[in-house]
Amino acid sequence: MRRLSEAEKSFIAARWRAGAPVRGIAREAGRPVRTIRTYVERLRQAPRQPRCRSAWQLSLAEREEISRGLAEGRSVRQIAAGLGRSPSTVCREVGRNGGRRRYRAARAEGRAWSCARRPKPVKLAVHAQLRAVVEGRLALQWSPQQIARWLLVAFPDQEQMRVSHETIYLSLFIQSRGALRKELAHQLRRGHVARRPRGYSPMTGQGQLRDTVHISERPAEAEDRAVPGHWEGDLLLGTSRTCIATLVERHSRFVMLVKIPGRRTSSEVTAALAAKVQELPVALKRSLTWDHGKEMALHTQFTIDTGVQVYFCDPRSPWQRGSNENTNGLLRQYFPKGKSMARYTQADLDEVADRLNGRPRQTLGWKTPSQALEQALR
Repeated sequence: MRRLSEAEKSFIAARWRAGAPVRGIAREAGRPVRTIRTYVERLRQAPRQPRCRSAWQLSLAEREEISRGLAEGRSVRQIAAGLGRSPSTVCREVGRNGGRRRYRAARAEGRAWSCARRPKPVKLAVHAQLRAVVEGRLALQWSPQQIARWLLVAFPDQEQMRVSHETIYLSLFIQSRGALRKELAHQLRRGHVARRPRGYSPMTGQGQLRDTVHISERPAEAEDRAVPGHWEGDLLLGTSRTCIATLVERHSRFVMLVKIPGRRTSSEVTAALAAKVQELPVALKRSLTWDHGKEMALHTQFTIDTGVQVYFCDPRSPWQRGSNENTNGLLRQYFPKGKSMARYTQADLDEVADRLNGRPRQTLGWKTPSQALEQALR
């Protein structure tokens, strides 16, 4: 089928912008509906933005000034001072484009635009000999770092036979690059088929929760424990994804334990917590501090149901919920690790909480948490 002519394209664009339907345009133009629809879809797409130069990059005028300065015998520092640029910027520009004798502004400008194109071709996909050597060493279970260093020794005079270990890793783990065979990733010592950035930890919880309020925004009265009603919470985990929720009041260290039915999904945890918190008097419903666990993904619904604002600690910062962490340690005497929490009823949990709330605490002047809370509410 013949292509659309420029006249037909102009006609279709004009009719489409006037609001004519695709089928009507096809009848008027005498072309198939599919052809018209395909071209209209292209018209709907946002026009490609023209390439532009960053303000940090040298312009063509600056490159011409560099070329004139070199021809006049000026030093790099003199040229840089005239341009208002760093001498190192001008030095690198001259060095990568032929040096003082061979530098040409037009050629340097063209090379800059060419090098800025994205995506760039992968070195291992372009150089067959280099790719074959790297694949052979990977098959021998060499690490990418060993291969990169060995290439410098084995091919000292061949610039095209050098590659960084990062390029090898990316070529293995990003198969769209089409450089190295995927099965070679299993020859790595750890056998990973994906790579995570340095410092990544699946336990941080970062990126899991939305619309969180940081602990730094928590009221000062909660920070200095002056007013009751500010709570710290966490889950005490058992086997088979069972758990119980623990709540500790910061002023009095009063403890509440909440049974979580079923598995620890966000909906079950927040529903159980909301039901327990709603039993409290208004004076004890001020705030709740939690970590970045995914069980609080529905924290906004919890706040709507209870009127209690949830504040979130920094990832991997248990000291920001010190009272709760200390209490969880005490609770392990009654709920040891490696045991299922499903066999405990809410009555069992209330009995353990009463035991903790009836113990005198040194931090409370040897009063019990129950006595401290009762005194604060008077």
